[in-house]
This record gives sequence, structure tokens and C-alpha cells, in this order.
Amino acid sequence: MLADRSIGIFVGCFTMTATWVGGGYINGTAEFVAWDGFVWCQAPIGYALSLVFGGLFFAEKMRSSGFTTMLDPFHWKYGDIMNCLLYLPALMGDVFWSGAILAALGATLKVIMELDLEIAIIVSAAIALLYTLLGGLYSVAYTDVIQLICMFIGLWLTIPFAMTHEAVDSITTNSSDKWLGSLEGSYAANYIDYYLLLICGGIPWQVYWQRALSAKSVQGAQMLSFLGAIGCLVMAVPAVLVGAVSASTNWNATSYGHPALLEEDRTLTLALVIRHLCPPAVTFIGLGAVSAAVMSSTDSSVLSSSSMFARNVFGVIYARIYGTKPSDSVQVWVMRGAQVVITILACLMAISVKSVYGLWLLCSDLVFVTIFPQLICVMYLKDSNAYGSLASFVLGLVFRLLGGEKSLDLPAAIEYPWFTDGTQLFPFRTLSMIVSLVTLILVSYLAKFLFEGEVLPLSLDVYGCFQHLDKKASYVDQSSEVTEKPATLRESVRHRDVTEGGEKKPVIITQL
Repeated sequence: MLADRSIGIFVGCFTMTATWVGGGYINGTAEFVAWDGFVWCQAPIGYALSLVFGGLFFAEKMRSSGFTTMLDPFHWKYGDIMNCLLYLPALMGDVFWSGAILAALGATLKVIMELDLEIAIIVSAAIALLYTLLGGLYSVAYTDVIQLICMFIGLWLTIPFAMTHEAVDSITTNSSDKWLGSLEGSYAANYIDYYLLLICGGIPWQVYWQRALSAKSVQGAQMLSFLGAIGCLVMAVPAVLVGAVSASTNWNATSYGHPALLEEDRTLTLALVIRHLCPPAVTFIGLGAVSAAVMSSTDSSVLSSSSMFARNVFGVIYARIYGTKPSDSVQVWVMRGAQVVITILACLMAISVKSVYGLWLLCSDLVFVTIFPQLICVMYLKDSNAYGSLASFVLGLVFRLLGGEKSLDLPAAIEYPWFTDGTQLFPFRTLSMIVSLVTLILVSYLAKFLFEGEVLPLSLDVYGCFQHLDKKASYVDQSSEVTEKPATLRESVRHRDVTEGGEKKPVIITQL
């Protein structure tokens, strides 16, 4: 899962960058620059800042605590139920994200090489699955190095040919207003809402934490975050230029055959530039860059979801049934089985669902609204507990869904101020996140007051958050059999003796 925590700076920087710079990142950047303007291309800056803030405020605590997955702190502090609930939006985000980028790759291969869409999707996913099964994070990290190099060379190689094509005007003159774009005042709040979604919602993803937690040291985890942010910005440059070229092209003068790109070809902007503005040899290399980008994201998503399932879902169920944690080998085989299932689900999504990208957008919102507030509180709020966590999850989810999602034709039950043509211009995603955060804090302190103040009897403490107050009951550490606990987040509550070198020594057991 973590490559024995042996990932160094060089490989770590490549795999951290390649994780974010995937098919959706490259294709989406080119698309938004060409159609909406550079000002609306928020993902490169947003995701880069998410890595910076993740490194500044969370990487040290997560890495020094010895966590293995992003869900470990939630499991240890909030218990089994919340651990499994929080896995659901994380899983859906990874599956829909993988499905979206596989669909984009299939469409790209169909445009450039006239391959069957389903075959292209299945073959691409099978290749990524194969090497992920064989080597786990080791194979994903080292193939990311190759894939990122392929992306960099392939994309930059297409730029001079595309920019010098006879059908392309200079991007610095006539068409600069089109590809630079503009921001109307009425969309300012919506614009900020999306930036906060990308920055804060980009932190609680297992694909990020799998790399940060695999670093050799705390400083290494932070350094990978910062270098990954720089890598994200650098890799966005050729995609931005492709978008600018597309906006500056007279497509009627190319083999495309239309004065401008058709609306149904919007998501194929990058593929069409490579196909119609570059010579065949360069087109082939550019296609390799797109394929590498897609597989670098697919393998990361599959590995991250399967790791959380093996450790935080299967491990919990196994411990509940057998009273002890599963062995490492058992977890690895469960993880491999989960990789196969998740890859199949992603392929089915890519083939059968037309609005996979819309589903992924909704799941990104859910991660932002439901998991990010929980991550803040589990790291920084000592008195947060499972009652606050559950209330926060439910209320945040309800508020987000009531806001609707236009890309999925999900109507808005709550029309916030500035609601226009089915679009929420009010920053309702951020509002839902704040509601979730405040709920977690207030309900946690309310539960603490009720039980510690003996307003409610401890017999009603169904989560066992305050059973340590019962002087008559003996303390039982129920989660100690599931995983080793981190030793930095709270004071010790008991000791046990272990034999080390023939001598018994007390070892501190900590509780979140």
C-alpha cells in the first residue's frame, strides 16, 4: 500500500505530479481554455494550492502519526460506522473519476485511430490494472515516472506543429480575448466557490495521501506536496497552449470540415488539435501522451480505493468477526481483488453512463462537503466525537443535494440568492461545507456536555465515546486489534508489557 514508506524525493515528485496531472486534468485544461477562456481554467491553480495547503497543515500530522490511509484517523477517533460511511464518497469519487478519464481516452482513440470505443476503454484499463496488481504502489510510482515524461515530451512536441499550422492565427493577437476569457461580476461568488472546492476539496483524497504517507520522513511528505504543486503548474502549460491554439484556429481550413468545433466535440478539444493540426507521426506521439495521462490517474484511483477497502472496511469487519486484525498478506490479496472490482466498475461507468464527468463533479462536491470538515476536526479538534461526525455527514450531504446539480439534471430544492437558469451562482458548496463543519463542532461539544455533565446516562452512549467516565467499567480498547495506533495525537491511557530482547518493557498504548 505504501511501498514500505520508501518513496524518495525524485520518484515521489513524479508520482505526486502524475497523480493529479491525468487525462481529465490535461483534456479539461485544454477544453476550458478553448471554450470558456483561461480565466475559467481553475483546476491547475486550485489543485496546486491544495497540495501546498495539504503539505502545510496536514502532512506533518498524518505522516508523523504513522497512518496508512486517509481513513485511519477517522476510524480510530470516530469508530467503525463513520469509517465506513466516509469511505463511500471517497470510493464513488475514485470510481467516477476513473470512469470519466477512461471515457475521455476511449473517445480520443476513436477520433484519432478510429478504434472501437469499448475496446479502447477496456484495453487501457486492463493495462493499468495489470501492473497495479503486480506491484502495488511500487509499480504505480515507477510507471508514473515514465508516464509523466511521456506526457511532457508528447504534449510539448505537438505545440510548435499546431501553432505553425496555416489554419492557426497568432494566439497573441486576434484571438487572445477569446482564449483569455473574462469574468463577469455576477459570477464572482460562483468563481470563488469553485476555487474553494478545488483547494480544500483536493486535500481529502487517498490518491494524495497514499503518496504523502509513503515518503521516508515527515519532511519528505511535505516536500512531495510542494514539489507536486510546482509540477502541476508546469504540466498545465502545454495544455493551456493547446486550448489557445484551438480557439485561434479556422477549423474550416483543416480536415475537420467545420468553421468551429461543434458543441458535441467540446470534450475532444485536445484530441482534435493533435489529430488535425499535427503531422501523423506527431499525432501518434501526442496520443501516447494522452494515454499515459489517463493511465497515470486510473492506476492511482484504483489503488487508493482498494487500499482503503482492504484496511478500513475489510479490516474492520474481519476484526469484528474474528477478534484480531487480518494479516498483511490477507489484506494485500483483498486489495488486489478490490482493484479488479473497482476497475470493472470504472469501465462500466465509462461505457454506459453519458454524464460520468457530471457524476464526478458531484462526488468532488461530496468529498469537499462531507470529508474535508471531518479531516479538520479529526486533526485539530481534540473533543470532536462520533456524534458530531455523524450529524455533520448527514446534514452536509442533505444541504449539498438540495442545492441540485445542473450537469446531472438534478433540480435545486433550495434556490439560493442569484439563482439563474437552473444555476446556483451563490457559493452554496462552501456554505454546505461550513454547515457540515459547524455541525460537527456543535454536536460534539453538546454530546460532551450531556454525558460529562451526567445529563444523559452513559448507558445511552451507543458509540462508547465517553465510557472512560464510567469508573465501574473496565476499559477495553476495542480498536487496538485492528491496527497499530499512532503515538502523537493524545495522552496515554494504559500500558502493556512486551518482550524485547528477552526483557519485558512497558509500551504506551494511546487513544484518540
